[in-house]
Amino acid sequence: MSDPQAPLPDDPNFGQRPPDPSYSPAPARPLSQAEDRQWASFAHLGGIFSFLPALIIWLVFKDRGPFTAVQAKEALNFQITLLIGYVAIWVVTAFLAVVTFGLGSVFGLLVWVVWIVSVIFSILGFMQAKDGHPYLYPFNARLIK
Repeated sequence: MSDPQAPLPDDPNFGQRPPDPSYSPAPARPLSQAEDRQWASFAHLGGIFSFLPALIIWLVFKDRGPFTAVQAKEALNFQITLLIGYVAIWVVTAFLAVVTFGLGSVFGLLVWVVWIVSVIFSILGFMQAKDGHPYLYPFNARLIK
């Protein structure tokens, strides 16, 4: 046990080895062509759940595979576009629900339409990307360049 009354040492790395200045992490291994297609297709398919799978895949693999970088960015931009649509629908629904004393809340069912569109286009993107063909969504706000 240590003495709680003992003076603190002046060494900021007390009890630890100092960091090695010559250490640098090895760069990540580039993806093979099959892995590149696989992660690109997963970025599209992840759109069924939300924008997070495409974001994570783009951040992790953008420097390791060119096809994955382009397709994950495309999928991420599409999911961000849909997120903007979701927010717009909920704002309009809340306004209409207040103005019409709750009857306007039926407008909120459009969220399901947006989700079904997301599922359909995500599956189409997955099918194209797994075969190595680039997929462009029919509507997309390309916010991430």
